[in-house]
Amino acid sequence: MRTRRSRAVVGTVAAATLVLSGCFGSSGGGGGEYDPDEEIELEISWWGDDDRARLFAEVIDLFEDEYPNITVVETPVGAPDDLFNRLATDFAGGGDTAPDVFALGGAKPQEYGELGALLDLSTVSDQLDTSKYPEFSLTSALVDDTLYGLPTGGNATAAFINVGLFEEAGVTVPEAGWTWDELVEAAATIGNAGLTNAEGNAVYGLDLRIQDILGTYAAQLSDVGMYDWDGTLGVDAAQIATWYELEARLLEEGALPDPSIVTANWQLPPDQQPFTLGQAAITFGYTNLMSAYSAAGDVQMLLPPTDTELSGIALLPSAFWSINAASEHPQAAAMLLDWFLHEPKAAELILDTRGVPFNPDTLAVVSPLLEGPAQTAAEYVGVIFEEGVVAPPQPAGGAIMNELSQRMETEVLFGRMTPDEAAAQWVDELAAALE
Repeated sequence: MRTRRSRAVVGTVAAATLVLSGCFGSSGGGGGEYDPDEEIELEISWWGDDDRARLFAEVIDLFEDEYPNITVVETPVGAPDDLFNRLATDFAGGGDTAPDVFALGGAKPQEYGELGALLDLSTVSDQLDTSKYPEFSLTSALVDDTLYGLPTGGNATAAFINVGLFEEAGVTVPEAGWTWDELVEAAATIGNAGLTNAEGNAVYGLDLRIQDILGTYAAQLSDVGMYDWDGTLGVDAAQIATWYELEARLLEEGALPDPSIVTANWQLPPDQQPFTLGQAAITFGYTNLMSAYSAAGDVQMLLPPTDTELSGIALLPSAFWSINAASEHPQAAAMLLDWFLHEPKAAELILDTRGVPFNPDTLAVVSPLLEGPAQTAAEYVGVIFEEGVVAPPQPAGGAIMNELSQRMETEVLFGRMTPDEAAAQWVDELAAALE
């Protein structure tokens, strides 16, 4: 058996300032054409837990069996910031020490693409076919019509409904096309019904994390959503104020627990969240949480409520795979990326653990293998393919949105700010960050 070559990445790298200094690799990378007789070493990095590392090790074993001249060194890390801090340092030094292939999230593909740190994927089109991806799945990795990454798969926001709690409270389970008023009424009725879960804890109507729904809500009010295509805000203070007014109403009518509980639940992992524990009738989250949330019992997924003709739902990439522009072996790196995204044997292992595949050929491999909650999530994503919207990419300054939204939510729920005051500050701070 081949001895696996793996290195741990130390997560204590100091953040470095990225500058475009002309020292990155050329748009075509280095190394010339791929030579199957050349001994090649590639490094690949991603974030995730030990289960993901073991899974990807299996995928890489198959790749090395197919290409015995290529040795892949794995450098997984636990959290995205561990990888991003390392890349910031590597690219500040020219990129020669950065991995050949690595995962990126959020606005990072655009940020690094603009800096010239990523390989233009059109230069390796013989090894990596990008033509079958839906256009909306690539927007976060496009800079001036140049593609710098491919999505691992997609997730979308959903409303999760605990059918058993609705029935116990005598409330009709909502149907597609429900409104925010209907959500408030249902959640308030259940929250005031005096129900308890199996452990004897009080049941809430709504288990709310604002960061999981505010972007969807904004896209129901604005044609572009939270951000426009120029990287500026796509919503105004009056629109955001309506969300905070909705939260204040949810609290007043008993649909939410005490604000101290709402804020304490923000950072809980899915298996510890009130909804998963059968302690809430409704929550919002991403489709890849269906497996965890199904522990609550009979759980259904619905499009979130809307008061407009827009669902606000965008199918968002979980992450992107990109290639270092300074890689000495760009063609071999593209072959490895292609293996992870398009090889049927790899797809049968990865399934939907990195989101439902956007590439239709890979999706055709994965879909028949999904069961139970995973199949339910994939079916919901199929609906989003038909009814969803195209979301402009999150600008780099948008990284503060979650923390800012939570902070203003705290001010509203504890009565220290009115919804209008909180929304005005939200717009001021986020607009400044985008500038």
